[in-house]
Amino acid sequence: MNLETYTTGTGETTALLVHGAGAGAGTWHALAPALVERGYRVVSVDLRGHGRSPRGGYSVQALGDDLADSLPAGADLALGHSVGGLALALAVERLTPLRAVYLDPAFRMPPLPADAGERMRRVFETADAAHVRVMNPRWSDLDVEQELAGFAACDPEFYTFVAAEVAGRDLLPDKAHVPSLVLRARDAITVDGRAAAELAERGFDVHQVAGAAHCIHRDNLPGLLSGLDAWL
Repeated sequence: MNLETYTTGTGETTALLVHGAGAGAGTWHALAPALVERGYRVVSVDLRGHGRSPRGGYSVQALGDDLADSLPAGADLALGHSVGGLALALAVERLTPLRAVYLDPAFRMPPLPADAGERMRRVFETADAAHVRVMNPRWSDLDVEQELAGFAACDPEFYTFVAAEVAGRDLLPDKAHVPSLVLRARDAITVDGRAAAELAERGFDVHQVAGAAHCIHRDNLPGLLSGLDAWL
């Protein structure tokens, strides 16, 4: 499947951005300009079932295949969040970026109820700005706006797939195929302390971003950039 992609900037180096479940390329509205300022041409993507990308045919294999088919190989940097981090890990050998960064990746997501798709459908239908702000007090108005836009353009059946094939499974990568950084959230559940130690043993650099919940790039962008700059 060819996914919808978006390009920002004209730098000589390239960065790839892969969003998480229920979001879209707009989730990078703050990070992308920061990377452009650092000299990158930024290519972001809408995952299958999100934004302007096609729907249906969800599978773990498709997560990686879609990225390999839709994004340029050999980028200088590739960054994925949550399920997008898992997708990046599944495609990284084919995309061959010089470096990869995983933001609270869904390598070991806790189990979800079988009716996750229907539950998310209700969330998408009823969510409003006030509710999103209460749940995410550190977010900017544009973060809230993009969260609601992501909900509106997401297929709830994607969550049915996540519940059946991603949640509750051990999808921790066997090794870091390229130099790789994992940035964990505060109280991370997808990369807990045990998983962090195992990733370190498998060649990943693992760090925690203070004061950030699961959406690190929206909860603490300065902390993310500081960790990224130090690593690069």
